[in-house]
Amino acid sequence: MSGAERPPQRPSGGWEIPPAEVKRLLDDRAAGRGAPFTLVDCRREEEVLLARIEGSVHIPLEDLDRRHQELDDRGEGPIVVYCHHGVRSLKAAALLRARGIPGVMSMAGGLERWSREIDPTVPRY
Repeated sequence: MSGAERPPQRPSGGWEIPPAEVKRLLDDRAAGRGAPFTLVDCRREEEVLLARIEGSVHIPLEDLDRRHQELDDRGEGPIVVYCHHGVRSLKAAALLRARGIPGVMSMAGGLERWSREIDPTVPRY
């Protein structure tokens, strides 16, 4: 199997945050308490039209390398990235960290897990 055919490896330790913790961060932000943070949706536009987490910023994975400075310039708290199942968001977190943005996290299990565990009103697809 060539490198291009291998599934992406999950980085170990400190790369993923569970949906329940993201929910707490969103609730704290809405209540004006806790540290600010940015929730980034790295899915494709057509996926965002199907379902999304309120309060997230949409920057597709394919645009992230070109647009990462937007996130670096915002100057507020940590960044959490999500996608459908958590694979693309791990790639996005790795890309952003490689561009010098520290501590970027991927939401474990993506929007699918969010819909199952946190908000069943968010459509599953």
